[in-house]
Amino acid sequence: MKLFMKKYNCLLLSLFFLLCGSIVSAKEQPINIAADHMTATEKTNSVIFAGNVDASQGDVRIRADKMEVFYSTKKKSASEKKTQQQVEKMICTGAVEITKGAWLGTADRLDYLERKRKVILSGHAKAWQDKNMVNGSKIIYYLDEGRSEVVAGKPTVNKNGKKQNGRVQMTILQN
Repeated sequence: MKLFMKKYNCLLLSLFFLLCGSIVSAKEQPINIAADHMTATEKTNSVIFAGNVDASQGDVRIRADKMEVFYSTKKKSASEKKTQQQVEKMICTGAVEITKGAWLGTADRLDYLERKRKVILSGHAKAWQDKNMVNGSKIIYYLDEGRSEVVAGKPTVNKNGKKQNGRVQMTILQN
């Protein structure tokens, strides 16, 4: 059991380190976003991209039906009139797919919370590294801790009418 948990933790950490390490280290790189429609609202400091959203920063790519980005605006310094915008939160919904190299994550929703330093894939969340896969209803990665959690799905009823508890599932292919 210890060996399994060690392999399990290593796989999850490597999966999310690839994704989230890019969010941290790629801050200097430009964010490119393409969509069918964009709406910016100054009052709420948010921008909504809708329809075939395709965003990338460095080698991280996110595709979704909708992406809403919330940002804060601060003056660079008291003497300068220029302002600096920083992403506070990002919510992607609808056929979410995030990739980085051989890593792929899919879900109904992706939340990136800058202040809490975490990424949440929810709703049929799955993550693959090459042919290895883990799934649950929610996958949470804590950026600063290097820790991840996979939350089991809701209980279901099988073909025979028996109630089954929700489970986390993982497939590890050994070389």
